[in-house]
Formats: sequence, C-alpha cells, structure tokens
Amino acid sequence: MRPSTRRVTTITVTACALALWAAAGLAQSATTLTHGPAASVGMDAALLDEAAGLYRDAVDRGDLKGAVLMVARRGVIVLHEAVGWRHEAYRLPMEPDTLFRMASNTKPVIGAAVLILQEDGRLSLDDRAAEHLASFDNVRSRDITIRQLLSHASGLRVRPIFYPFDPVETPTLLGAVARFGAEGPEVEPGTSYSYNNAGYNTVGAIIEIASGMPLEDFLRTRIYEPLGMTDTLNHEDESKLHRMATVYRGRRRDDGGVVFRQGFTPGDPPDFPVVRASGGMISTAPDYARFLQMFLNRGRYADAQVFSEDSVAAATRGYIASGERTSYGLGWQIAPDGAYSHSGSDGTMGWVDPARELTGMVLTQSPGGANPSREFRELVSRAVDHAADR
Repeated sequence: MRPSTRRVTTITVTACALALWAAAGLAQSATTLTHGPAASVGMDAALLDEAAGLYRDAVDRGDLKGAVLMVARRGVIVLHEAVGWRHEAYRLPMEPDTLFRMASNTKPVIGAAVLILQEDGRLSLDDRAAEHLASFDNVRSRDITIRQLLSHASGLRVRPIFYPFDPVETPTLLGAVARFGAEGPEVEPGTSYSYNNAGYNTVGAIIEIASGMPLEDFLRTRIYEPLGMTDTLNHEDESKLHRMATVYRGRRRDDGGVVFRQGFTPGDPPDFPVVRASGGMISTAPDYARFLQMFLNRGRYADAQVFSEDSVAAATRGYIASGERTSYGLGWQIAPDGAYSHSGSDGTMGWVDPARELTGMVLTQSPGGANPSREFRELVSRAVDHAADR
C-alpha cells in the first residue's frame, strides 16, 4: 500500500503573533513561524487541500516517489504535509522533517552570505573577483565582478561543476576555482545571462577568503544558527542519514509514464570532496521555511537580524533578464509580480511572494518525474486571492 494518502500534517491551532505589516516606509515587525488554520490568515482551505492533492495523486500514479509540502502566510504555517516514500524499497515514508538534498536551492543562501559580508565591510558586490582570487587576475578574467557571478552574468561558460581534482593534492574549494579563472569568460561579462555553477563555486571561494572561514562554518555561524536551522548543513551527517530521502531519477516514457532508477542513497559517498556553493546544502522543510520567512521579514527572524532590508532588496532585484518575463537577482529568479523563487536539480523548489505575504515550498527527490509544482503554486496563490474576493 502506498502511504501517499496518509497525510502527515502539522496544522494545529496555537497562540501566535501574526506579522504586523506596517504602512509604506515603516519597518515590518519580525515574524516567527507558528501553525494555524488557513482561515486565520485569509486563505481558502479547500484550495490548499486541492493543491496538496496534486501530490497525493502524483505519487499514486507513480509520477513521483514522494514529497514534503509547506505553505505559510503572515508567519502561520497553514500546510505541512508529507506524502509518498523517502525510500521505497525499505517502505520508509516521507516525514515532515525528512532531510533533502537541496541542490541549487543553496544559491539564495550563498547570495545572502555575500550580502552579510558586504555589510561587514569585507567585500562589495562590485568588487572584481580578482581582488580576492589571484587566479582571476589575468587579462581574460579580471573584469568579472562578484555581482556578475551571483547573477549568472559573468560570461563564464564552464560546463562542469568542478573539473577533475588532482588525486595527489588535498582538494580545496580555492584550488578548484583557480582553474575557472585561468579559463576565463567566453563572452563579455555583464552582457548576457547563462546559468553557471562554476560561477557560484567561485563566489564560495571568495566567501572563504573574505571571511577567513571555511564556507560551511560561515554559513552555519551567520545564517543557520541565528535562524535556528538546526538540521541544515553542507555535507552528510552520519547521525542524520536515517532521515534523508533517497533520490530517484525519472525518465518519461513514450506513453507519458515515468520510469525511476535509484540514485543517491543515504550513506553513499559525497558527490565532491569539497563543500561547494553551487549546491550541496541539506535541509528540511521547517528549516528552509525559516530562511524564506527571514526574507519575507526583510532580513529578520525572531531576535536574529541576519542582514538589512537594503540587502534583502539587493538580493531580490533583477539584474539581468533570465527569460522572456523573468530576471535573475542574487540567488533568486524574479517574476514580473515581484515574487522570487529558486529550484534545485534533485526536485526542490521554494518561493517568496511579498505581495501575498506568502512563502511556500515543494521538496521532492524525484528529478525527471512529473512534478506539478507550477500548478501547486498557482493554487496556493488562488487560495489567497479567492479568500480576499469573498
């Protein structure tokens, strides 16, 4: 029997302080996440249930192996549901606190880290990478800026996440990105968008140089710990492997169905010998929700001021067109209505919708499956709009 119809929800009515959205020009009060019914924050519960039903049905059809869903408005979590399997062969169900490989959902965290360092006076978005990395101080690469690396406008067209590591040397992030600087951009920096993981790993090395700390230590001390993201890390933790989801990679059949093969399984060796900035973060829905809510709160969560409102604005401003109607900020895809989001290649997606005072995410580990994330997000938005029209 599939566990997809078994709802693992944490929708309970608790005493909570809702976000007090101040008038234009005034600071917003900090919001901490609590749980409550949809109606308490002006959302249509039936539409939310319809949105979650997309994933129950997808698992029942075999389009996905499992998912954890979360939606919060004004700091109130109105949907937190786990469906399907985190490991099908062992009959281990998804749980609300399952750990996921977040892949490129790491990138908004890296953008935040750079903005923290800018506020600390350790660097500037307009610094050239060559000011921090000697390997970029050459005729080809010396004009690339940190802002361009974060917005995928650096001109780099390096295909792999990393080139092969030298087996006789101790691998380091700094050593790995030195080869990117030697290769240099293929097009003039700042003139075009091209999604590039190597550029983000270059930023990771700059964070290490500017902070004087390993990348994972800086992220932990300046972002994860202040936000209470106790399950978030940048490499596998043996004590938590039993909570991690297995990755199932899907391939669409001609008849529209999906065939999956088992990919990363908890306990497998890491993909790379160094912590990287292009991906690699491991997190849970409750943890990543705190990060999203911090952005919605304009840089603050509970008593932690991670960075300023100005830095939130900088991260979520489109710097270069990334599609016909979208632009890319500093770790975020920006929609025309001001909502911003990011996804990960192993099946994760999170978004922030300031106009609707909303955050949401879909966490799966079924890349290549038939993932109804767009329809889910549309129904969640309608759950706000429909309630407002009543």
